[in-house]
Amino acid sequence: MAHNKKEYLAGQRINPEPIHGDFRVDRLIDETFLAYNAGRLQRACRLFTEKMLKEDVTIGVSLSGALTPAGLGKSCIIPLIKAGFIDWIASTGANLYHDTHFGLGMSMHRGTHQVDDTVLRREGIIRIYDIFFDYQVLLDTDDYLRTIMADKAFTKEMGTAELHYLLGKYLAARETELGVEDTCLLTAAYRAGVPCYVSSPGDSSIGMNIAELTMRGIGPRVDVSRDVNETAAIVYATKREEGKSGVLILGGGSPKNFVLQTEPQIQEILGLDDRGHDYYVQITDARPDTGGLSGATPAEAVSWGKVDPDQLGDSVVVYSDSTIAAPLLTAYALGRVKPRRLKRLYDRRDAMTDRLRRDFLAAEEKRSKKGR
Repeated sequence: MAHNKKEYLAGQRINPEPIHGDFRVDRLIDETFLAYNAGRLQRACRLFTEKMLKEDVTIGVSLSGALTPAGLGKSCIIPLIKAGFIDWIASTGANLYHDTHFGLGMSMHRGTHQVDDTVLRREGIIRIYDIFFDYQVLLDTDDYLRTIMADKAFTKEMGTAELHYLLGKYLAARETELGVEDTCLLTAAYRAGVPCYVSSPGDSSIGMNIAELTMRGIGPRVDVSRDVNETAAIVYATKREEGKSGVLILGGGSPKNFVLQTEPQIQEILGLDDRGHDYYVQITDARPDTGGLSGATPAEAVSWGKVDPDQLGDSVVVYSDSTIAAPLLTAYALGRVKPRRLKRLYDRRDAMTDRLRRDFLAAEEKRSKKGR
């Protein structure tokens, strides 16, 4: 037993300096975030910057919860995209819809959760917990989305990556006219070639507006199977090119599953060899013991083939609100790591999907011959 004593006591000594007014965020996290969920956040920041942001790692980010209305699109996601720290995104449709308000110059305001919502309804005010905005913001955003999605460029079958790329293109053109840049996540992703997927495209106001256009026989026809195969192809190509795959999960829900199910799609469904994601960082307030996916741990994900069992040590779950932890992680990363070369996965997604299809069909043929 005695020979293990040094190993147990090898961790960072808890003896922080008093906090000064000029502490940088990265120093604050390294020197004073030493235990409990602060300690987990320090581990997440170190894992993200020291391993996940290496050039050979492809990073998928999932967004759930009302993050863009709270300003995290502009404060965190856009800077991470521009620095090359995000390569592909899976989001709720609501996050991308409310992100569009910023792209259209509409305003969201700090409010309070301690309010009579019947009064807000009468006054035409929408509430997202303690965020207020005018009901007209929804109507004007809906009108804009329906107008551009009725354009000929949208009237075809497409995946959600192409849908959001086109939305970003139109919003970017509007920015150019106004002489501004990167007012919203979609324009930043469009310029950086970062594909943005939505796992449940009908479950948001963007999907609702598409449904309205469908009633008139126009607009996009969303192919969800294309999304499943494209996201799997991104991870598959990364691994086949001797790279690694990392996931940064903000919240849980369907987007969390969508970034993680890429590995079961490769292994279980398509029957191709792989080991799971290499790096895993999640910020969540969900408990694991209720059995919900949002609280499911990386260890549980190993049993599904979602996480490489040999890499389980390179996984961290931070039990915190994303609106607290994500800005800290963003500031830490931008302060510690130089911008990476943009991978522009949107431009490569067809080639990567073709590669996945070829290898799947070749493996199918091989299995078929073996079974005769």
